[in-house]
Amino acid sequence: MTNKEILQIAMEQSALDINCNAEDFLCEGPVIVKSGVGPKARKYYKEPIACNLVSYGNNIVASVRDEYREIVGEYLEKFEFYHCFETPNLHWLNERMQPLGQKVCFMAEYYLPDVEKLRALPCGYELRMLEQADFRNLYQPEWGNALCEDRKELDVLGIGAYDGEKLVGLAGCSADCEAMWQIGVDVLPAYRRQGVASALTSGLAMKILERGRVPFYCSAWSNIRSVRNAVKSGFIPAWVEMTVKPESVVEELNHKFSEEQFIQPRVCAGVTNSEPQTRI
Repeated sequence: MTNKEILQIAMEQSALDINCNAEDFLCEGPVIVKSGVGPKARKYYKEPIACNLVSYGNNIVASVRDEYREIVGEYLEKFEFYHCFETPNLHWLNERMQPLGQKVCFMAEYYLPDVEKLRALPCGYELRMLEQADFRNLYQPEWGNALCEDRKELDVLGIGAYDGEKLVGLAGCSADCEAMWQIGVDVLPAYRRQGVASALTSGLAMKILERGRVPFYCSAWSNIRSVRNAVKSGFIPAWVEMTVKPESVVEELNHKFSEEQFIQPRVCAGVTNSEPQTRI
């Protein structure tokens, strides 16, 4: 696959995710479509979603429920499209949505492989390919980014780094949709800063491409360690998303994360995204 083909596949999938056309992401100005999570959307998208803003760097395509269309439309006209994903401008949207019981929720940046730079990076430890059956005993907190216990059936392929017989790093991918598999990676603390994460991420990305799927990677923009791993592994920024969800959902997430250790969604997983995978 070429970079152009990979980007086209990603835009086509995003179109399935938010009920628009792939060409909408290439328009000069904002595009607003009726909100809806289709049957072929990525598995982590879950209703209710008041609106989802997606940009591939040209404009914003907003998938919006009818009752919020006027507010979101004004927001998109008021600010330059890339400023709609950051403070202080997003406060404008949040302040108008909150009286309606909605709040800005998930924000994430997504990466695609640059096939001209992607290559298998070296690792100082033995690397082993893992299939779904090999994950059975690996649904543990230390592998919470690489694997997702809530959706075990989607974890289809992985690479492990081994120090002898000890698993010290793991990259896994989930079949979040037919054409694209999302990568998540974990490395035990004592084995970090040795190039393990990038070796796992790049190696798994190449295996995914060999199977005819597009690997993608998600990170919170502020997760510098994750972003550095993406870039080192041969990935480049491709699109960003921001979702607005019911205030009750936001409060529930904040309450949950205040009581538990919160691991960034494959971001992330991260997930997050419109709906980060909670490996976060």
